Amino acid sequence: MPFALIEDRALILVSGPEAEHFLQNILTVDLEALKPGEAKPGALLTPQGKILFDFLISRAGDDAFRIECRADIASDFQRRLMLYKLRAKAEISKQDQSVVTVRWQDDSTPSGTDSTSVVDTRFPSGSVRRDYEPASAQGDPAAWHAFRVSSGIAESGLDYQLGDAFPHDVLLDQTGGVGFRKGCYVGQEVVSRMQHRGTARRRVLIASADQPLPAAGTDLTVNGRSVGTLGSTFGKTGLAIARIDRVKTALDGGQTILAGDVPVQLAIPEWASFTFPQDATGTEDA
Repeated sequence: MPFALIEDRALILVSGPEAEHFLQNILTVDLEALKPGEAKPGALLTPQGKILFDFLISRAGDDAFRIECRADIASDFQRRLMLYKLRAKAEISKQDQSVVTVRWQDDSTPSGTDSTSVVDTRFPSGSVRRDYEPASAQGDPAAWHAFRVSSGIAESGLDYQLGDAFPHDVLLDQTGGVGFRKGCYVGQEVVSRMQHRGTARRRVLIASADQPLPAAGTDLTVNGRSVGTLGSTFGKTGLAIARIDRVKTALDGGQTILAGDVPVQLAIPEWASFTFPQDATGTEDA
């Protein structure tokens, strides 16, 4: 099976008799649904519902959780968790870990007792695993990047900036990163309102072209009007966060969508359950 070492990652360990209760009350992900051997996506939001920190979380034994995040945000994330901890009986520590091993197209099943190998549940096939033990080989990071992009999985820093996106924008509502049946958490009111009113308009889409795509951050435009922004690219395929109402209007009208000066096609990831609006007016979100 192909594998790659993913650099610049860090681990935050939260443990103690009240660790789950503490995290459940502040994070978007529903920890009651988190099984041993799984790594689920999640976020800590601002009170206005924007993503402040994104991560993958897994169980690391009894009353313990491992949070994998970008190394450059780990210290700030740890400090923010400490601010929310108050008197909760939980310990929060950070372990710098320069690499995580990712394996994909893997049909084996990890042991529920092996807390260092977990299934990355963002990928619906269940064929992606993350290992937290040291590895001696580099693998193929480029192939992993291509696989992630073609699968429609967005990550902060590469595809969007922290503080600029709602969970729906980056499909956390689609990948199990938001628990809509759990109790309150930071930013929950905004996210729940967006879910129940169906007002999410910015979404991750897969971009493709007949030539190599330009760099991340390139505007997507229709007749000079912005409809979104390009994220990670790999050759002729990339990710974009775009206004699906404006994209639908362009598609219905046979208009060309450009990434810079490159014509692109935009498609919803096959595994996602949302659709393009039936009545796309291109108006601003309420």
